[in-house]
Amino acid sequence: MKNLYYKLGAGLSVLPTLALPVAVHAQLTQAQSDITTIGTAMGGTQSDLPTMVGTGISIILGAMGIVFVCLVVYAGFLYLTSAGVDDNVKKAKKLLTQSIIGLVIIVAAYAISSFVINALVTISEG
Repeated sequence: MKNLYYKLGAGLSVLPTLALPVAVHAQLTQAQSDITTIGTAMGGTQSDLPTMVGTGISIILGAMGIVFVCLVVYAGFLYLTSAGVDDNVKKAKKLLTQSIIGLVIIVAAYAISSFVINALVTISEG
């Protein structure tokens, strides 16, 4: 069980590294270093706080979706290689059930956060 925590911790520690270039606006030139052009330097418009928070939440929820797919593939692999051993079949079914519950939570969190962020952007523009 301790080994599982180490693997999970190592996997989750990689996720902030993947989002780092977006967070620091990578590859800006010297001419684009003025603080007023940071938002437009990457081809977009200047973002306000609710939009940036919404983007961050979308990145996190997308990464969680990738974790879900990996868990489903792992559960399927466990189920296929169980060779009829009851303990392994129960473990695979339990993991698959838990990952589907996680997917439902992720989709609900995405729907709620999308609604709230859109409402905040509408209020801040008006």
